[in-house]
Amino acid sequence: MQRLGWVLCVALLACGAAAAEEKPPIVVGLQADMSSGSAEAGEALRRGALIAISEINAQGGLLGGRKLQLMVRDHHGSAARAKDQFPEFADTPNLVAVLGGLHGSAIIPSLPFIHERQLLFVCAWSATTEIVDHGLKPNYVFRVSARDQLVSEFLVTQALKRGHTRLGLLLERSSWGRSNEKAMSEALAQRKLIPVGVQWFNWADEDMEAQISALARDGAQAILMVANAPEGGNIVKTMARRPLKERLPLYSHWGISGGNFPRRAGPSLAQVELSVFQTFSFVGASDARSRAFMETYHRMFGTKRAEDISAPVGTAHAYDAVWLLAQAIKKAGTVDRPKVRDALEQLGPYQGLIRAYRPAFTPTRHEALELSDYKLATFTPEGILVPSQP
Repeated sequence: MQRLGWVLCVALLACGAAAAEEKPPIVVGLQADMSSGSAEAGEALRRGALIAISEINAQGGLLGGRKLQLMVRDHHGSAARAKDQFPEFADTPNLVAVLGGLHGSAIIPSLPFIHERQLLFVCAWSATTEIVDHGLKPNYVFRVSARDQLVSEFLVTQALKRGHTRLGLLLERSSWGRSNEKAMSEALAQRKLIPVGVQWFNWADEDMEAQISALARDGAQAILMVANAPEGGNIVKTMARRPLKERLPLYSHWGISGGNFPRRAGPSLAQVELSVFQTFSFVGASDARSRAFMETYHRMFGTKRAEDISAPVGTAHAYDAVWLLAQAIKKAGTVDRPKVRDALEQLGPYQGLIRAYRPAFTPTRHEALELSDYKLATFTPEGILVPSQP
């Protein structure tokens, strides 16, 4: 009889262990360009999210041992493809939120669906203002990324510091470009200035001479540029073909760092004065959190140096976003999306890679980063993006 009791006890323990192992995973979606002109951005987001997930799972997961799992979908930079993918995310059991980037134009058309289905969307690399400021309530979009309104303020300030008061705008023809035209014009207007000219280009445009020449004729001393890697590379190549004295300095939004921009620009990169907006760099980072992160990154992805971490802003944003989401799941005690949404607005302080969040969000602020987090960077002759000297 005693032996039978032991057998039953062991069986019950085995059943309990099996039940623990069968706890359903908590799914985090990732929707990004994984195969087109900004595929480097998508891969950076994936890697940052995977490192955060590996750390959380190594600590036992969430909600009593449930492990996090990443579900990746490639929108290829297409709004239509992104729109087709959101129902799959919404219908996936135990999916708590979707991380997204790089293209704001791929996200904005799906905002009504996101809110209709109460699908939490955490923007980890896209600055288009309207992604968060869309007027839908309650707001299911949170951003661990930059915001065009502040990026424009930052770039205008940096250009003026360097004595460039006559600024031309060179923008991609998209919702992101239009967002920046508005924000840059407002930033200049606050200083009683206006853009000397505004020029537009389309995705896949190769020769930008007409646009650059028009801005030069308008008297531009420098150009504020909003482009992704393919077109950004073509802008740099076009600028490098101009006579040395006619090459205008470029102040670029961060889109060019989301693809293999140095390869696309080629030798022209060393012939043009180019400054790039960023929020984070692993180069020179010496704090314990960054060092630990880099050790894990090198182990998981076979790199050796901080300079080998491509598209660092996307990597850091996704990492912090997943950890903030984990804090919200813990606080909510569930993966119910409305409750996790509410918890994201009520988080306590959290030390991330990019900054100390105190807190990341509030009921009236769904933006985790501030103007003080913004930095300027340049490319080395080897094509490595490094922080500019102050």
